[in-house]
Amino acid sequence: MVFSSMTFLCCALPLALAVYYLLPRRWRNGWLLAFSLLFYAWGEPVYVALMLFSITFNWGAGLALGRTASKPLRRGLLAAALAVNLGLLGFFKYAGFLVDCLNGLTGWRIAFIQPALPIGISFYTFQALSYVIDVYRDGVPCQRRWSAVALYISMFPQLIAGPILRYQEVARQIEDRRETLSGFAQGLSRFAAGLAKKVLIANLAAPLADQAFSLAAPPMAGAWLGAAAYALQIYFDFSGYSDIAIGLGRMFGFSYPENFRYPYVSRSVKEFWTRWHISLSGCLRDYLYIPLGGNRVSRGRQALNLLAVFLVTGLWHGAGWTFILWGLYYGVLRAAQALLPRRSGPVPALDWLLTMLLVLVGWVLFRADTLEHALRYLSAMVSGGPGILTRFTPRAGLALAAGCLGATPWPRRLFFRLPCRAQAVAQALLVPSALLLCLLTLAAGTYNPFIYFRF
Repeated sequence: MVFSSMTFLCCALPLALAVYYLLPRRWRNGWLLAFSLLFYAWGEPVYVALMLFSITFNWGAGLALGRTASKPLRRGLLAAALAVNLGLLGFFKYAGFLVDCLNGLTGWRIAFIQPALPIGISFYTFQALSYVIDVYRDGVPCQRRWSAVALYISMFPQLIAGPILRYQEVARQIEDRRETLSGFAQGLSRFAAGLAKKVLIANLAAPLADQAFSLAAPPMAGAWLGAAAYALQIYFDFSGYSDIAIGLGRMFGFSYPENFRYPYVSRSVKEFWTRWHISLSGCLRDYLYIPLGGNRVSRGRQALNLLAVFLVTGLWHGAGWTFILWGLYYGVLRAAQALLPRRSGPVPALDWLLTMLLVLVGWVLFRADTLEHALRYLSAMVSGGPGILTRFTPRAGLALAAGCLGATPWPRRLFFRLPCRAQAVAQALLVPSALLLCLLTLAAGTYNPFIYFRF
């Protein structure tokens, strides 16, 4: 079940909210846990058992770490937790890819049927690992109640595609939080904004991108338009989902961290990655980059650390050479940025333009099906012929224009410059209008993919 579906919007969400607020406070966490498991089981009736195993195993690992003072034993427990979690993720996400690579290198014919990828396994595995690692580091006390760890890992607003939560960010909220009318209104507003991003921009940009990337030899202008459309699609798809998750969390009394901060206004690759998928970047920084030495080592070692982090970033997104190349591409850019001396007198417009060109190239690598496909598409961007994309309709053009404007902080700044009363009136008009327009669009059966289900 996806958030941008009529089933969720008209049935599941009203049911979740109604039961939650009708129940006494002491039973609300239990209902949230039960609903979250049912929400996951709706799309993954078999793999809900896998998630329950992950919850129980990591809860037990946290308990064992909390009761053990011996450093060697604690290191052994952490190693076991890493092995089990990464082993499960590796089997379901990477085993088929590794077997194909091995067959290609050796000429063997190992038969392996890749099992279906459990939805959200990358996200909830990261959360489970962050809990165990933080207990190991004494960053948080171990949680003795299974239900609290279960709710943390399975909470439905961010279960499928983040933002990735640290246990310390929500531990106190699980135990004690207060729902307020103003908080609910803020959550509903954020939910509506995220749904509009997804339905009214990402979904309308998707056909353009799909057409451009499906052509054997896209025209030059079409290749650039397709890359730009995909850049807007993936941003408004994923940031829209994050907004929906943050809004839903607020409606149930939780405060989730931001996951995007206008990445397309960045003036460097480094800045882009401080603004894009912030929760993933923070996890990789704290659990991989800093333990490797971070920037406290020589420049050469720092460059290698950055390469390692972005290689993992690419692999985290998918088992394929295009994802590996995409990760290494950003690793090389970040390593070069760390090694090369900083030039003086920056020109903001040129810095931004160069960064966006690099980001577009990166999205081509990310979107292409194969390395050959990526190279062919990049070649079309440089030396393609004339022609246009037939799916570039006035409606798609309007969505792209709205996306270009919405990818900047200008609309938000303009809104907060209004008098308080005008802000209240605008919000009272925009939120129901956005929700109604999204419902009408979805009811019409428009194209409604969700990119991050793949990861």
